Amino acid sequence: MQTTKKIIFNVLFVSIFSFSFGTSLLVADEVSAIREMTKEKVDHVISTLKDNNLTKEEKKEGILQTIDGLFDFSLMARLSLGKKYWKKLSIEGRKEFTELFVERLKQSYLDKLDLYTDEEVVVDEAKLIKKKRVEVLTYLVSKDDKMEMTYKLYKTKKNTWMVYDVDVLGVSIVQTYRSQFSGVLKNESLEKLIERLRSSDELES
Repeated sequence: MQTTKKIIFNVLFVSIFSFSFGTSLLVADEVSAIREMTKEKVDHVISTLKDNNLTKEEKKEGILQTIDGLFDFSLMARLSLGKKYWKKLSIEGRKEFTELFVERLKQSYLDKLDLYTDEEVVVDEAKLIKKKRVEVLTYLVSKDDKMEMTYKLYKTKKNTWMVYDVDVLGVSIVQTYRSQFSGVLKNESLEKLIERLRSSDELES
């Protein structure tokens, strides 16, 4: 009887250990895949910038196509405005705000790319922060400088991974926009904020 109990215990222990170990391997593999996916997208942006056979407009179009598959711009818009104000918008208002925000964010990204010279991007490690959240550490490296950037990704309902924020030198893009929006909304209405976005005005209040 004792031997039988011991056998059952051993079987259960091995099963549980194997399951836990197998799950860890699956998580590690997925995190590794996320790193490779991010590296592939970033490398493609850099190679596009370096391609002298492309016009400036062709480069921008190719880069936007690449980042559209990596960034969840709609979620970034919602997070940047904040839950309090997002709830106050109508369905039409949310749609317009998102479109205007995405346009501004993409233009800001493209403007920064105009400053590109010979920098290289090094994709370092990817870490599982919590379930369905991964951060990928990267560095923009030039001859005289090294700038840290962290891509923050989440797992969507479709089981794909997309970026919802980027920290540049420890500063969150989403938090930066939220601070700007909040500054405007302290003294002005949501409609006024949207008007500013429509006319591409500066956001500082």
